[in-house]
Amino acid sequence: MGLFDRLLGKLGPDSEIGWSFDLELFEKTSERTYMKRLAVEICISFLARTISQSEFRVKNGEKYLKDELYYKLNVRPSKNTTASTFWQTVIHKLVYDNEVLIITSDDDDLLIADDFQHNEFAVYDDIFSNVVVKGFEFKRTFNQQEVIHLRYGNEKLQTLINSLFADYGELFGRVLAAQKRKNQIRSTVDMDMLAAKGTEHQAKFQQFIDNMYAAIEKKDVAIIPQQKGITYDEKTAGSLPGQTVDDLDRVTDGFLNQVAMAMGIPVSLLRGDMADVEKQTKNYMFFTVSPLLKKIKDEANVKFFTMSEYLKGDCIDIRKPSYRDIFDLATAVDKLRASGIMNGHEIRSELGLERVENEMLDSYVITKNYQDGDDLKGGENE
Repeated sequence: MGLFDRLLGKLGPDSEIGWSFDLELFEKTSERTYMKRLAVEICISFLARTISQSEFRVKNGEKYLKDELYYKLNVRPSKNTTASTFWQTVIHKLVYDNEVLIITSDDDDLLIADDFQHNEFAVYDDIFSNVVVKGFEFKRTFNQQEVIHLRYGNEKLQTLINSLFADYGELFGRVLAAQKRKNQIRSTVDMDMLAAKGTEHQAKFQQFIDNMYAAIEKKDVAIIPQQKGITYDEKTAGSLPGQTVDDLDRVTDGFLNQVAMAMGIPVSLLRGDMADVEKQTKNYMFFTVSPLLKKIKDEANVKFFTMSEYLKGDCIDIRKPSYRDIFDLATAVDKLRASGIMNGHEIRSELGLERVENEMLDSYVITKNYQDGDDLKGGENE
């Protein structure tokens, strides 16, 4: 009778029965954290894979060197890490944690710090202490000139994602719960109260309910025998109107779209859409990849070269991944060369090719169809 008294308001809201009944009515929406992690990992991994394909070249004036620094940046930064894995980890920590710290060990290995304390100063070099790499904590401190320290943005992306997920996670949980209830089988069991008296009868009744539930859940065809004093009545079966699985996909896609927009990644590239793929890739490379590579390039130039060396032409030049085949650019290259706008070496530099010793590439060539009639000599005019 306590349950009905609570419904009729005869019991106070603080009573034990009332409290237990409220818990049954209101079920807390579970946090679907895997949806957040999936969206973040998809975007960060996509960006990290792109950056890891870049070539970090050491430039000395007009020439490119393949020295120890080139080997460290492109082949094996440390004893236990390859360059591709190294740069993927750098981008992952840079985006996810908003900053990343790269230190140099006593063996000149490049190591990515898992944890560190950043002490900032206004007019002196910043100090990094309590640097931990794979469980090993360095006892010494590192100043700003000894490390490569990169920041992704002014605010942590994770803070934005967490705030966004607070709404999307609740919505996803409600849609998922509704989808589960949609195909749920609801039934009632009527039992003769006279037959329910006694512990033995109650135990048999509970066993019957458990066996019946297991048969319905696990078997395609479940036969329920009729018991004296017990009547099983199925209220609903099969599909009910309401949310579909597509609703779950739409919520997940909506959250992924927001995360991709925050990172500047076109959603069509993440989905593998073929429509306007070249235009979307161009925007992605220009607005997302290039600025990130510029951050890495500027920091590397400051730490590996002095100001005088940099002004003389010594620097790190990053060749980003090309999304267009060089043969697709043949017509445009021919026009630039034939019109005299660029010489051969300038075109090779724009294509990411090294300089070669060929005097013909130093000259500017203008073909006849780009010249005035008075300047034409030879051929049919002679």
